[in-house]
Order: sequence, then structure tokens, then C-alpha cells
Amino acid sequence: MDVSVHKTIATKRDNLKKYLSTNLRDTLSEAKVSVQLCLIALPFALVASAVIMLFRLLLVWFDTFTQTQALNFTDIIDDWRVLLPLIGAFLIWAVARMGSKRYKRMGIAYVIHRVKLHYGKIPLPSAPAQFFQALFALATNFSVGREGPAIHLGAVSASVLAEKFKLPDNSVRIMCSSGIAAGIAAIFNAPLAAVIFVFEVVLREYRIHYFFPIMTSAICGALSSQMVFGNVHEFDQIGVAVIPLSQYFFLTLFGVVLGCIAALFNRTLLSVTNSAQQWPLLHRLVLAGVITTLVGLVLPQAIGSGDLVIAETLAEHPSIGLLLAILVGKMIATIAAIGLGIPGGLIGPLYSIGALLGTILALMCSIWFPSIAPYMGLYTIIGMTGMMGVCLSAPLASLVALIELTDNASIILPSMFVVIPAFLISQQGFKTKSIFFKQLEIMGLGYKVAPVNLGLQKVGVRHLMDKQVVVANKDSPRLLDVIKHAEGRSVLVRNAQRQVEMLQFELQTNEHATTLTTHPIQGIADTATLNEVYILLSQERRGAVYIYQNSDDNIVGVINWARLQKQIQSGQA
Repeated sequence: MDVSVHKTIATKRDNLKKYLSTNLRDTLSEAKVSVQLCLIALPFALVASAVIMLFRLLLVWFDTFTQTQALNFTDIIDDWRVLLPLIGAFLIWAVARMGSKRYKRMGIAYVIHRVKLHYGKIPLPSAPAQFFQALFALATNFSVGREGPAIHLGAVSASVLAEKFKLPDNSVRIMCSSGIAAGIAAIFNAPLAAVIFVFEVVLREYRIHYFFPIMTSAICGALSSQMVFGNVHEFDQIGVAVIPLSQYFFLTLFGVVLGCIAALFNRTLLSVTNSAQQWPLLHRLVLAGVITTLVGLVLPQAIGSGDLVIAETLAEHPSIGLLLAILVGKMIATIAAIGLGIPGGLIGPLYSIGALLGTILALMCSIWFPSIAPYMGLYTIIGMTGMMGVCLSAPLASLVALIELTDNASIILPSMFVVIPAFLISQQGFKTKSIFFKQLEIMGLGYKVAPVNLGLQKVGVRHLMDKQVVVANKDSPRLLDVIKHAEGRSVLVRNAQRQVEMLQFELQTNEHATTLTTHPIQGIADTATLNEVYILLSQERRGAVYIYQNSDDNIVGVINWARLQKQIQSGQA
């Protein structure tokens, strides 16, 4: 008696799990806001945030040995740390050699490619290479930013978990985007900027059902950062005063200058990237290490992620000549590092270049107009906002990021006043585009998706499939009985080769009669989207596909062309 009771309970439990799993997949296949999507995003964001926290802690641990922030600028030649970029180049090369050539691609541009064309599915083997190569690049003073590894590691953490739990592909993309937001928020403690960056740079579209899981993940990343490192606003030490309207003329001038320099930086960086594509990896890395080392010998403030540059702009009496020299050195070091393939991001160096531009312009103008002097910090921040916004084609994300990093909203109006002319001059005057998308073109990676395919990618097959389906054996003697009792449901049969065919009644025009025919149809996993169905059926614009769960033997539904066409015409895909 007890055994039978236990069996009954176990059966009911298994049925409940199956029911909940099926219902969950059905819900996630819809392109709608759902509590389930937000709840799933939370643990995925926790994992992504934990990876980024580990990365940051290791970076801090490395800095306890190198102490690059305490470089002695007067005796730099005698300091062993000046050779850190060369050491880092060989460490990065060693990690690359240990990894598989198949998974050598990494960084923000690669993540955008995977999000656009592969639902954000990023191979797990690419993560260790990104983790350690970026760690060595940052620890050895290359001019790269921290957001590059944060975005890649956050994306791969979430996407691998999503695939592990067999979530529908349309939800995998959302989870990947959520992981990116968690990574950015965890590295900068800027949750709102992380959300906007994902929509403005990665997805390049806004969907309401994407917003809440991505925002949930960004909150999780920011809280993780605050729990480990405290509620730190990275640039809150920069004094920002409200600028009077009388000085907006100088902001317009600043926007023009910044747009020209941003265009020059973009073109030079992409030219170096394009030229170095065919060079052996070791040659590229060593050359980047040599250039960074030489820049560091002359201008040690110009190397690293940018903290030394920001400190120089905040000096009590900064020298215009020194700041100009650091600006040139910083641009050379950044172009060498990113263009020659050092793994890392661009935001940190762009902040440094923008801060230098803002400070230099303010100092030059203050010679003739002393009234500008009290607003030096604002010009510094505006330069950072404009440089990131123009080079990455992310004006809104850059503005929100600096608001969060300075914890000061008074930069909004003047920053907008600078970004608009800078963006227009760079984009329209010099025909520059987002660095990330130009990098994709250089690497030969696609990112463009037709509107109809993009819409269909947002809906899973479980949402549209007809679950009323009958599956029988083609050689069954009771096949006619099955057809009679199907009552309008789709009837599928398996032939001797275990291939699936659909039974159909076709009208014979000559005899005014019908005949029973079979047509082979292809199968698609229930994690796929309607885009895969469209690709299979659009050539002939007829037919059907069957949907299976876990294995080809478990058929759970059918989608025909007429049903798909109706979905497209309704505007819901």
C-alpha cells in the first residue's frame, strides 16, 4: 500500500513538473511582459555579477603588487613597472595560445554580432580567454577600459545558463542582454546607464518586454558592486558648478572641436584595426606593448585605463602644454592597444580623452575670459560625455552614465548642448559611424537583420503552434480510423525510415474527388523562434513544420504557412 502511494505521489510530482515546465516555456515564447521573465533574469544576473566581482577583485589584487597609481614620474626609467605592457603582451599571447582558435573572438563588437544573429548565444570556451586576457591587459597598464570584459563575461554567463535550462531562443536573447546590463552596472555602479547602453548600442531597438528583466539585472549588478566596493560614484570628486547661459557660446565651440577630434580618433583607430587584421597575433601584441611602453616612458600619465589622466585634469594648476602632450600620448596608446587587438573596452580611454579635451579648452578660453575658470570641472565632464557619445554613437547612454558617475544632474543641459553639434559634425560631416559596427565590418561579421526576420525572432514557436496534433505509424492497420477520429486535427505519420510526414486530403479536379496524400515535413525544436519556421517555409510559401520537445520522438505541435502568414500580417511579429 505504501509503495503504491509513493508511486502515485511521484507520478503526480513528475506530471506537475512537466506541466509547469510546459507552461513556463509557453509563457516565455510570447513577446510580452511577464513576471516569469523577470524572476528568471534575477539568478542569471546574480551569476553574471559574481563573475564581474571576481574580475574586479583580482584586478585590485594585482594592483597591490604593481601599484601603478603610485608611479614615480621623475624616475620612471629606473622603475620596473614601465615594462608592464611588454610583460602583459606576452601573457596575453600565452593565454591566447592555450585557448582554442575556434573561440578567439571576444569583446563588445563580437557580443553585438552574437546578439543580432545568434540570439545572444555565446560559446562558453570564449569566456576564460576574455577573462584572463582582459585581466592582464588592465593590470599591465594598457590603455583599455573595463567595460569590454564586463559586457562579454556578463553576456556569456547569462546566455550559457539560458541554454542550459533550454529556454526558448527569444528568451535567450533577453537573458543575454540582461547579463550585459548586469555586467556594466557591476563594473561602473551605474544601473540606468547600463540599461540604456544595452538598448542604444547592443539591441538598437526598444521593446517593453525586454525592459523589465534588463532593468532587474542592472539593479542586481549595481547592488553587487555596492555590497563589495561601497556606493562609490567614480567621478564625484570632480567639482561641477551650474554654468550660466552666457557661456553657452563656448559650449557650441567645444562641440565643434570635439566632433572633429572624435572623427579623427575613430578613423585612425579603424584604419589601424583594418591594417593589422592580417598580422600574426604575437607581432600585434608585442607592437602594442612596445608603443605603450614608449608612451609610458615619456608620459606615464597617458597609459592605463585613465585614472592618472583624470587626476592630472583635477590638478590645482594644470599646464596646457602638459595636458596637450598627455592627450596625444593617450590617443596613441589607445589606438595602439585597441587597434592591435589588446582585449578591453573603449569607455575608460574615451573618458580620459574627453576629460583632457574639456580641460584644455576651458584653460585656453580662460586666458581671454577668466569667468570660465570656476567651471573647469563641468567642461571636463562634458568632454567625457561628448567623446563617449560620439565615438560609440551612444549619446543618451553617455549622458546618463556621467550623471550617475558624478552623482550630479546639473550636467544635463550643457552636455546636450555640446553633444548635438559634436555628433552632427562627426556623423554627417566626416561620415563616421559607431566604432563597434565598423569593427564588425572589418572582421567580416554580420549584424544586419531584415525587419520581418527581426520581428519573428521575438516570438517562440510554442506561442503559435497548433497543439492539437495526432501522431500515428504509417503502416498501422488502424490508420483510417485515426484519420476519421482526428476531427480536423493535423495528422502526422512516421514512415519506415522514421521520417515524419503530414497526411492531407487533396482535391482531384478531373474527378471531383479527394485523395489522401502524404508530404514529408521538417522538424524544429520547441526552443526555436518563428524566424526558423519562416526560413523553412518562405521559399515555397506553403507547407508546415512539426515542433518537438527535447527529442524528435516527442512531437508537441505543428505550424503551417497559413498560420505563420496570419501572424505576420497581424503585426504581432
